[in-house]
Amino acid sequence: MGVYIKNCLCMLVFIVLKTHALRAQVSDFKSLDLVRVDNRVRSLKGSSLDNLPILAHRLTQGLPTEVEKFRAIYTWVCTNIKGDRAQHNTVGRMRKKLKNDSLALVDWNAEYKKEAFAKLKRKKKTMCTGYAYLIKELCYLAGIEAVIIDGYGRTVDANVTKLENANHSWNAVRLNDKWYLCDATWSSGYMEEGRGFVSDYNDGYFLTDPVLFGKNHYPLEQKWSLQTTFAQEDFAASPLVYGNTFAHRVIPLLPKKMETVALKNETVFFSLKTLTKVVDQELSMSYYSNNEEKTLTISNLQWNNGTVSFSHQFKRKGIFDIHLKVNDDIIATYVFKVTDKDQPSGP
Repeated sequence: MGVYIKNCLCMLVFIVLKTHALRAQVSDFKSLDLVRVDNRVRSLKGSSLDNLPILAHRLTQGLPTEVEKFRAIYTWVCTNIKGDRAQHNTVGRMRKKLKNDSLALVDWNAEYKKEAFAKLKRKKKTMCTGYAYLIKELCYLAGIEAVIIDGYGRTVDANVTKLENANHSWNAVRLNDKWYLCDATWSSGYMEEGRGFVSDYNDGYFLTDPVLFGKNHYPLEQKWSLQTTFAQEDFAASPLVYGNTFAHRVIPLLPKKMETVALKNETVFFSLKTLTKVVDQELSMSYYSNNEEKTLTISNLQWNNGTVSFSHQFKRKGIFDIHLKVNDDIIATYVFKVTDKDQPSGP
């Protein structure tokens, strides 16, 4: 697609989860002032992992609510633990080597986890399973129920058009008797070629709306989608989203599929759900041609009760990778095949 995405490759860990899932999101707590929590986290920057009970106590003592305690745990992990490219590369090589022997991969992974967790404690470097493990352990010590969820993370490099490899782990946490989803790995930062891990906290993955979360997370156990229906084929066919999509808390609604066929001069409709109003100068759409970015015309822009809708007419035939942006941040990518003949709209 020619688009860099701030996500990462992760290790496989398979566990059995027995619980009931209810849909919930961060807006349930929008009236809370979390400034004091974040100040607490900053005061404990660089704390050791040698004694997790002490760390959990220092992070949560005196905080009156579960969500404040969890916020302290989550943001500390995200801002003090770094992603480990070496582990990513090791796991990637073994996944390819053992792709036809799932039992051997599970056995290898069980042994490798010991080394990975030892490195996490010693150097504060890990990958997704380490992030998810640390969240779960600190929550347990603070009296908060949390579980590790394994599944498919969708990026420009993985699970783009079909679910090929379960490659990611994240958490669900129970607060006030409701389950919430979060991803400390993708909140913490991203891997960049030539730079390694870049710390860049993204609050959009904290207690995320399940529909938005499901745009690039598909759990092995569907109940952890916290959605009534969540089909694999819909997940793999949907437009690609990015860390910026979560930072802006935007949910692409239309078109439903990443790959779409349109007629030349046909009006194509777009819509997205957002928590903040998007005005003309904040929303744009573009594609690249001969390494040059070209802007597309957005027509009939409308705002209605949290939903932004607009349209565009493609004036010439061809295949276009279309990037929808908010404030110059790419939030969704579509592939349009524009033709002058009626064709099926894709798989």
